[in-house]
Amino acid sequence: MKKLIALLLCLVMALSLVACGSKQDDTQTPADDQQGTEETSLVDAAKAEGKLVVYGSCEEEYLAAACENFEKMYGIEVEYQRLSTGEVQAKIEEENGNPSADVWFGGTTDPYNVCAAEGLLEAYQAENASHITKPQYKNADGYWYGIYTGILGFMVNTDELERMGLEAPQDWPDLLKPEYKGLIWLSNYNTAGTAKLVINTMIQKYGHDEGIQYLVDLDKNIEVYTKSGSGPSKNVGTGECVIGIGFLHDGITQIIDNGYDNIELIIPSSGTSCEIGATAIFKGAAHPNAAKLWIEYALSPDCVNLAAQNGSYQFLVIDNATQPEAAVEFGLDPENVMDYDFDDATKNIKTYVEEVMNALAASGANTGDENRFQVK
Repeated sequence: MKKLIALLLCLVMALSLVACGSKQDDTQTPADDQQGTEETSLVDAAKAEGKLVVYGSCEEEYLAAACENFEKMYGIEVEYQRLSTGEVQAKIEEENGNPSADVWFGGTTDPYNVCAAEGLLEAYQAENASHITKPQYKNADGYWYGIYTGILGFMVNTDELERMGLEAPQDWPDLLKPEYKGLIWLSNYNTAGTAKLVINTMIQKYGHDEGIQYLVDLDKNIEVYTKSGSGPSKNVGTGECVIGIGFLHDGITQIIDNGYDNIELIIPSSGTSCEIGATAIFKGAAHPNAAKLWIEYALSPDCVNLAAQNGSYQFLVIDNATQPEAAVEFGLDPENVMDYDFDDATKNIKTYVEEVMNALAASGANTGDENRFQVK
């Protein structure tokens, strides 16, 4: 009888353990499954909206490839337009919370930071931000996320310099030499994020007054200020521009994709800065779920690996992407740059641009000449 009771007790305990185990299995959800469910829910919500409008400040070819791939992956209609960062900033500020686009893709973060400070960007905590390699490659509050980084420097036409008997400039002060008069191209401070980065870089290198004076002195040698930051690079290979100031990955594009092996890339010897190309959601976006899905997509290899396949050779800032070999082969190192004060740039860049333009006008520059200070 005791053996029978003991046997029954063991049986009851075993059944209880099985029941507990079954209950635990039913209620626990692995993190991966939960994340997968969240992603599926976001995709469904985005598909229900059916459309996404993108303003892109990266190069047109990369922008088109990224948008077309998103449309193919998710079956969501994508409209896109390529505008410089300055143009996007001005447009979004004018629309003031009723944006004509949902997301911003590419371009330097100085204008992004200004728009965030003005309440024109929507914060979003992206799952794929876990792949971003450094804290400085994203906004701490989720207003923008970095997708690539690039080094500011000089691109020179070696054939033209040799023909003129001139040596290539190696540092920022070299650009002020009188023999370079009319040979240098830069982008427009009012329209290009690249040019705004140049302003901030000079002020942070030399101090406020000295930095602005440097740009006034540099103006004497500049032939054209292009609307877009990549404008100078596109004219170096042909020789129309002999020395271009801009991002060196744009020079790589001209060498590799367009065959201009007469272009030399130069990193200023006393130091330079780098851009962080970003993506963000506009406050008041008409398609908020599609916009969130875009951010997740932009922080994935599905998007950023398209860059090098479409003529954009920036360093990528997520750990699961494939770095473009060309950037390394040309000796570019995104670690070899000066410390950049993003806070100062955000707070003061509008004032700095105004001060620079006023100083140029006071020195005799015709800042209203759209053939030189290009806006189209």
